[in-house]
Amino acid sequence: MVRRSATGRIGIADVAVKAGVSHATVSRVMNGNFTVDPEIAARVRAAAAELKYQPNPVGRSLALGKTDTIGIVVPDLANPTFQAILRGLSRAAAQDGYRVLIADSFEVSSEEAILAGEARRRCDGLVLCAPRMSDAELEELVPSLHPLVLINRTTTAADVPSLVVDYGQGVQDLAGHLVDLGHTRLAFLAGPPRSASNGLRLQGLEAFKAAHPQVEVLMLEGGSDFDTGHEAVDAVLDSGATGILAFNDLVAMGLMSGLHERGVDVPGDISVTGFDDIPFARYTTPTLTTAAVPITELGQQAWHQMRALIRKEENDAPGSRYQPRLEIRASSGPAKAPRTAAHG
Repeated sequence: MVRRSATGRIGIADVAVKAGVSHATVSRVMNGNFTVDPEIAARVRAAAAELKYQPNPVGRSLALGKTDTIGIVVPDLANPTFQAILRGLSRAAAQDGYRVLIADSFEVSSEEAILAGEARRRCDGLVLCAPRMSDAELEELVPSLHPLVLINRTTTAADVPSLVVDYGQGVQDLAGHLVDLGHTRLAFLAGPPRSASNGLRLQGLEAFKAAHPQVEVLMLEGGSDFDTGHEAVDAVLDSGATGILAFNDLVAMGLMSGLHERGVDVPGDISVTGFDDIPFARYTTPTLTTAAVPITELGQQAWHQMRALIRKEENDAPGSRYQPRLEIRASSGPAKAPRTAAHG
Protein backbone atom coordinates (compact mmCIF):
# COMPACT_ATOMS: atom_id res chain seq x y z
CA MET A 1 0.00 0.00 0.00
CA VAL A 2 1.35 3.44 -0.97
CA ARG A 3 1.39 6.04 1.78
CA ARG A 4 1.17 9.62 0.66
CA SER A 5 3.31 12.27 2.30
CA ALA A 6 1.85 14.69 4.82
CA THR A 7 1.15 17.10 1.96
CA GLY A 8 -0.85 14.43 0.12
CA ARG A 9 1.61 14.49 -2.76
CA ILE A 10 3.12 11.35 -4.24
CA GLY A 11 6.90 11.49 -3.76
CA ILE A 12 10.07 9.58 -4.65
CA ALA A 13 9.64 7.39 -1.54
CA ASP A 14 6.26 6.19 -2.81
CA VAL A 15 7.68 5.31 -6.21
CA ALA A 16 10.65 3.54 -4.60
CA VAL A 17 8.33 1.34 -2.50
CA LYS A 18 6.11 0.55 -5.48
CA ALA A 19 9.07 -0.36 -7.72
CA GLY A 20 11.04 -2.12 -4.97
CA VAL A 21 14.15 0.03 -5.42
CA SER A 22 16.05 2.68 -3.47
CA HIS A 23 15.26 6.38 -3.43
CA ALA A 24 18.55 7.05 -5.23
CA THR A 25 17.61 4.72 -8.06
CA VAL A 26 14.29 6.50 -8.60
CA SER A 27 16.11 9.84 -8.59
CA ARG A 28 18.63 8.66 -11.19
CA VAL A 29 15.89 7.32 -13.47
CA MET A 30 13.78 10.48 -13.19
CA ASN A 31 16.83 12.64 -13.98
CA GLY A 32 17.65 10.66 -17.11
CA ASN A 33 20.70 8.81 -15.80
CA PHE A 34 21.36 5.99 -18.27
CA THR A 35 23.61 3.96 -15.94
CA VAL A 36 20.55 2.31 -14.35
CA ASP A 37 19.74 -1.20 -15.62
CA PRO A 38 17.08 -0.86 -18.38
CA GLU A 39 14.71 -3.35 -16.76
CA ILE A 40 14.90 -1.59 -13.41
CA ALA A 41 14.46 1.80 -15.09
CA ALA A 42 11.36 0.50 -16.90
CA ARG A 43 9.94 -0.76 -13.58
CA VAL A 44 10.53 2.62 -11.97
CA ARG A 45 8.87 4.49 -14.84
CA ALA A 46 5.91 2.12 -14.76
CA ALA A 47 5.50 2.65 -11.01
CA ALA A 48 5.76 6.44 -11.45
CA ALA A 49 3.12 6.36 -14.20
CA GLU A 50 0.75 4.21 -12.14
CA LEU A 51 1.10 6.54 -9.16
CA LYS A 52 0.87 9.63 -11.40
CA TYR A 53 4.14 10.84 -9.86
CA GLN A 54 5.30 14.31 -11.00
CA PRO A 55 8.96 15.17 -10.24
CA ASN A 56 9.51 18.30 -8.18
CA PRO A 57 11.10 20.76 -10.65
CA VAL A 58 13.05 22.53 -7.89
CA GLY A 59 14.42 19.27 -6.54
CA ARG A 60 15.24 18.11 -10.04
CA SER A 61 17.08 21.35 -10.75
CA LEU A 62 19.14 20.94 -7.58
CA ALA A 63 19.96 17.34 -8.47
CA LEU A 64 21.07 18.27 -11.98
CA GLY A 65 22.79 21.46 -10.93
CA LYS A 66 20.89 23.45 -13.56
CA THR A 67 17.52 25.13 -13.91
CA ASP A 68 17.26 25.69 -17.67
CA THR A 69 16.47 29.28 -16.72
CA ILE A 70 18.45 32.47 -17.11
CA GLY A 71 17.75 35.78 -15.42
CA ILE A 72 17.71 39.33 -16.73
CA VAL A 73 17.75 42.49 -14.64
CA VAL A 74 16.30 45.62 -16.26
CA PRO A 75 15.77 49.12 -14.84
CA ASP A 76 12.24 49.67 -16.20
CA LEU A 77 10.18 47.00 -17.92
CA ALA A 78 7.58 49.63 -18.87
CA ASN A 79 10.15 51.12 -21.26
CA PRO A 80 9.69 49.64 -24.77
CA THR A 81 13.47 49.48 -25.20
CA PHE A 82 13.84 46.92 -22.42
CA GLN A 83 10.72 45.11 -23.58
CA ALA A 84 12.36 44.61 -26.98
CA ILE A 85 15.62 43.40 -25.41
CA LEU A 86 13.63 40.91 -23.35
CA ARG A 87 11.68 39.78 -26.41
CA GLY A 88 14.86 39.07 -28.35
CA LEU A 89 16.45 37.30 -25.39
CA SER A 90 13.46 35.12 -24.46
CA ARG A 91 12.72 34.05 -28.02
CA ALA A 92 16.32 33.07 -28.69
CA ALA A 93 16.63 31.26 -25.34
CA ALA A 94 13.36 29.38 -25.91
CA GLN A 95 14.77 27.83 -29.07
CA ASP A 96 17.37 26.14 -26.84
CA GLY A 97 14.85 25.10 -24.20
CA TYR A 98 15.59 27.90 -21.73
CA ARG A 99 13.17 30.23 -19.97
CA VAL A 100 13.85 33.77 -18.77
CA LEU A 101 13.27 35.10 -15.25
CA ILE A 102 12.77 38.88 -15.20
CA ALA A 103 13.74 41.26 -12.39
CA ASP A 104 12.73 44.93 -12.66
CA SER A 105 14.61 47.41 -10.45
CA PHE A 106 12.05 50.19 -11.16
CA GLU A 107 14.86 52.72 -11.72
CA VAL A 108 16.09 52.30 -8.13
CA SER A 109 19.85 51.94 -8.46
CA SER A 110 20.28 50.41 -4.99
CA GLU A 111 17.99 47.54 -6.03
CA GLU A 112 20.07 46.49 -9.04
CA ALA A 113 22.79 44.70 -7.09
CA ILE A 114 20.31 42.98 -4.77
CA LEU A 115 18.12 41.78 -7.64
CA ALA A 116 21.14 40.62 -9.62
CA GLY A 117 22.34 38.42 -6.76
CA GLU A 118 18.88 36.96 -6.09
CA ALA A 119 18.23 36.26 -9.77
CA ARG A 120 21.60 34.58 -10.26
CA ARG A 121 20.98 32.20 -7.33
CA ARG A 122 17.78 31.03 -9.02
CA CYS A 123 19.16 30.70 -12.55
CA ASP A 124 21.97 29.18 -14.59
CA GLY A 125 23.24 32.60 -15.71
CA LEU A 126 22.43 36.30 -15.69
CA VAL A 127 22.01 39.02 -18.30
CA LEU A 128 22.55 42.31 -16.52
CA CYS A 129 21.13 45.53 -17.89
CA ALA A 130 21.96 47.78 -14.93
CA PRO A 131 22.56 51.29 -16.24
CA ARG A 132 22.23 53.02 -12.86
CA MET A 133 24.81 50.99 -10.91
CA SER A 134 28.18 52.67 -10.37
CA ASP A 135 31.30 51.24 -12.01
CA ALA A 136 32.75 50.40 -8.58
CA GLU A 137 29.60 48.51 -7.55
CA LEU A 138 29.59 46.63 -10.83
CA GLU A 139 33.23 45.55 -10.54
CA GLU A 140 32.64 44.33 -6.98
CA LEU A 141 29.54 42.38 -7.99
CA VAL A 142 30.74 40.73 -11.22
CA PRO A 143 32.74 37.82 -9.70
CA SER A 144 29.66 36.49 -7.88
CA LEU A 145 27.42 36.49 -10.97
CA HIS A 146 29.18 34.22 -13.46
CA PRO A 147 28.12 33.22 -16.04
CA LEU A 148 27.25 36.82 -16.82
CA VAL A 149 26.52 38.89 -19.92
CA LEU A 150 26.42 42.70 -19.70
CA ILE A 151 24.28 44.99 -21.85
CA ASN A 152 25.51 48.58 -22.23
CA ARG A 153 28.10 48.16 -19.47
CA THR A 154 31.69 46.97 -19.50
CA THR A 155 33.92 45.40 -16.88
CA THR A 156 37.60 44.64 -16.45
CA ALA A 157 36.76 40.92 -16.12
CA ALA A 158 37.99 39.19 -19.27
CA ASP A 159 35.38 36.43 -19.18
CA VAL A 160 32.30 38.67 -19.17
CA PRO A 161 30.90 39.52 -22.63
CA SER A 162 29.61 43.07 -23.10
CA LEU A 163 27.12 44.25 -25.70
CA VAL A 164 27.44 48.03 -26.01
CA VAL A 165 25.61 50.66 -28.05
CA ASP A 166 27.75 53.63 -29.15
CA TYR A 167 25.51 56.27 -27.59
CA GLY A 168 28.22 58.91 -27.84
CA GLN A 169 28.47 58.64 -31.61
CA GLY A 170 24.70 58.35 -31.96
CA VAL A 171 24.02 61.64 -30.18
CA GLN A 172 26.76 63.33 -32.23
CA ASP A 173 25.06 62.16 -35.42
CA LEU A 174 21.76 63.63 -34.22
CA ALA A 175 23.41 66.93 -33.25
CA GLY A 176 25.17 67.05 -36.63
CA HIS A 177 21.84 66.52 -38.38
CA LEU A 178 20.33 69.50 -36.52
CA VAL A 179 23.34 71.68 -37.32
CA ASP A 180 23.04 70.74 -41.00
CA LEU A 181 19.48 72.08 -40.80
CA GLY A 182 20.83 75.44 -39.58
CA HIS A 183 20.36 75.05 -35.82
CA THR A 184 23.11 76.72 -33.81
CA ARG A 185 21.50 76.64 -30.35
CA LEU A 186 20.81 73.09 -29.19
CA ALA A 187 19.64 71.71 -25.86
CA PHE A 188 20.19 68.21 -24.51
CA LEU A 189 17.32 66.99 -22.35
CA ALA A 190 19.42 64.67 -20.20
CA GLY A 191 18.57 61.26 -18.79
CA PRO A 192 18.88 60.08 -15.17
CA PRO A 193 22.11 61.43 -13.61
CA ARG A 194 23.36 57.93 -12.66
CA SER A 195 22.61 56.46 -16.08
CA ALA A 196 25.71 54.99 -17.74
CA SER A 197 24.26 55.57 -21.21
CA ASN A 198 23.50 59.19 -20.29
CA GLY A 199 27.17 59.56 -19.38
CA LEU A 200 28.15 58.25 -22.80
CA ARG A 201 25.82 60.75 -24.47
CA LEU A 202 27.37 63.58 -22.46
CA GLN A 203 30.85 62.49 -23.52
CA GLY A 204 29.70 62.47 -27.13
CA LEU A 205 28.28 65.97 -26.82
CA GLU A 206 31.51 67.25 -25.30
CA ALA A 207 33.36 65.92 -28.34
CA PHE A 208 30.76 67.49 -30.61
CA LYS A 209 31.08 70.90 -28.91
CA ALA A 210 34.87 70.77 -29.28
CA ALA A 211 34.50 70.11 -33.02
CA HIS A 212 31.73 72.72 -33.49
CA PRO A 213 32.67 75.79 -31.41
CA GLN A 214 30.10 77.88 -33.28
CA VAL A 215 27.26 75.73 -31.91
CA GLU A 216 25.87 76.27 -28.41
CA VAL A 217 24.77 73.09 -26.61
CA LEU A 218 22.80 73.65 -23.39
CA MET A 219 22.25 70.94 -20.77
CA LEU A 220 18.77 70.59 -19.28
CA GLU A 221 17.59 68.22 -16.54
CA GLY A 222 15.31 65.47 -17.73
CA GLY A 223 14.78 61.77 -17.14
CA SER A 224 13.91 58.62 -19.02
CA ASP A 225 10.12 58.56 -19.33
CA PHE A 226 7.25 60.35 -21.05
CA ASP A 227 6.34 62.42 -17.98
CA THR A 228 9.80 63.98 -17.60
CA GLY A 229 9.71 65.06 -21.23
CA HIS A 230 6.27 66.58 -20.78
CA GLU A 231 7.37 68.41 -17.65
CA ALA A 232 10.43 69.88 -19.39
CA VAL A 233 8.45 72.15 -21.71
CA ASP A 234 9.08 75.35 -19.70
CA ALA A 235 12.82 74.67 -19.45
CA VAL A 236 13.01 73.98 -23.17
CA LEU A 237 11.12 77.14 -24.10
CA ASP A 238 13.17 79.24 -21.66
CA SER A 239 16.42 77.93 -23.15
CA GLY A 240 15.77 79.55 -26.52
CA ALA A 241 17.09 76.43 -28.25
CA THR A 242 15.69 75.58 -31.68
CA GLY A 243 16.93 71.98 -31.73
CA ILE A 244 16.31 69.54 -28.86
CA LEU A 245 18.19 66.30 -28.29
CA ALA A 246 16.03 64.20 -25.97
CA PHE A 247 17.61 61.39 -23.91
CA ASN A 248 15.35 58.81 -25.54
CA ASP A 249 12.20 58.47 -27.62
CA LEU A 250 9.85 58.43 -24.61
CA VAL A 251 11.24 61.76 -23.37
CA ALA A 252 11.00 63.21 -26.89
CA MET A 253 7.37 62.10 -27.18
CA GLY A 254 6.48 63.63 -23.83
CA LEU A 255 8.14 66.88 -24.87
CA MET A 256 6.33 66.99 -28.23
CA SER A 257 3.02 66.42 -26.46
CA GLY A 258 3.70 69.29 -24.08
CA LEU A 259 4.84 71.60 -26.89
CA HIS A 260 1.68 70.80 -28.85
CA GLU A 261 -0.45 71.76 -25.83
CA ARG A 262 1.34 75.14 -25.75
CA GLY A 263 0.74 75.72 -29.45
CA VAL A 264 4.42 75.33 -30.32
CA ASP A 265 4.91 73.83 -33.77
CA VAL A 266 7.28 70.88 -34.24
CA PRO A 267 9.40 71.21 -36.32
CA GLY A 268 8.31 74.70 -37.47
CA ASP A 269 9.29 76.36 -34.18
CA ILE A 270 11.43 73.70 -32.53
CA SER A 271 12.98 70.51 -33.88
CA VAL A 272 12.94 67.48 -31.58
CA THR A 273 14.97 64.28 -31.79
CA GLY A 274 14.84 61.10 -29.72
CA PHE A 275 17.01 58.01 -29.31
CA ASP A 276 16.38 54.22 -29.65
CA ASP A 277 13.71 54.13 -32.40
CA ILE A 278 11.08 52.30 -30.35
CA PRO A 279 8.10 51.08 -32.42
CA PHE A 280 5.97 54.14 -31.55
CA ALA A 281 8.56 56.56 -32.96
CA ARG A 282 7.33 56.22 -36.53
CA TYR A 283 3.69 56.79 -35.55
CA THR A 284 3.96 60.02 -33.55
CA THR A 285 2.67 63.31 -34.95
CA PRO A 286 4.98 64.40 -36.40
CA THR A 287 6.98 61.21 -36.84
CA LEU A 288 10.10 61.23 -34.68
CA THR A 289 13.66 61.73 -35.90
CA THR A 290 15.83 59.42 -33.81
CA ALA A 291 18.92 57.22 -33.62
CA ALA A 292 17.86 53.63 -34.25
CA VAL A 293 19.36 50.90 -32.07
CA PRO A 294 19.00 47.19 -33.00
CA ILE A 295 17.30 46.52 -29.67
CA THR A 296 15.84 43.07 -30.35
CA GLU A 297 19.16 41.95 -31.81
CA LEU A 298 20.82 42.96 -28.53
CA GLY A 299 18.62 40.49 -26.69
CA GLN A 300 19.24 37.72 -29.22
CA GLN A 301 23.00 38.23 -29.09
CA ALA A 302 22.90 38.27 -25.28
CA TRP A 303 21.50 34.74 -25.37
CA HIS A 304 24.10 33.55 -27.88
CA GLN A 305 26.84 34.85 -25.59
CA MET A 306 25.18 33.29 -22.54
CA ARG A 307 24.73 29.93 -24.27
CA ALA A 308 28.45 29.84 -25.07
CA LEU A 309 29.28 30.53 -21.43
CA ILE A 310 26.88 27.90 -20.07
CA ARG A 311 28.12 25.26 -22.52
CA LYS A 312 31.75 26.35 -22.00
CA GLU A 313 32.13 26.83 -25.75
CA GLU A 314 34.76 28.98 -27.43
CA ASN A 315 33.47 32.49 -27.99
CA ASP A 316 35.10 34.25 -30.93
CA ALA A 317 33.23 37.51 -30.25
CA PRO A 318 33.16 38.09 -26.47
CA GLY A 319 31.95 41.64 -26.99
CA SER A 320 29.96 43.51 -29.59
CA ARG A 321 29.59 47.23 -30.32
CA TYR A 322 26.47 48.51 -32.07
CA GLN A 323 26.42 51.73 -34.06
CA PRO A 324 23.07 53.60 -34.00
CA ARG A 325 21.57 54.50 -37.38
CA LEU A 326 20.20 57.98 -37.98
CA GLU A 327 16.48 57.87 -38.83
CA ILE A 328 15.42 61.25 -40.21
CA ARG A 329 11.68 61.84 -39.96
CA ALA A 330 9.30 64.77 -39.69
CA SER A 331 10.08 66.10 -36.18
CA SER A 332 13.26 67.83 -37.37
CA GLY A 333 13.34 70.67 -39.89
CA PRO A 334 15.15 73.87 -40.88
CA ALA A 335 15.89 76.35 -38.13
CA LYS A 336 13.85 79.52 -37.91
CA ALA A 337 15.33 82.88 -37.13
CA PRO A 338 17.01 82.95 -33.66
CA ARG A 339 14.51 82.89 -30.81
CA THR A 340 14.73 85.01 -27.68
CA ALA A 341 14.99 83.36 -24.30
CA ALA A 342 11.68 84.84 -23.11
CA HIS A 343 8.34 83.41 -24.14
CA GLY A 344 4.85 84.61 -23.79
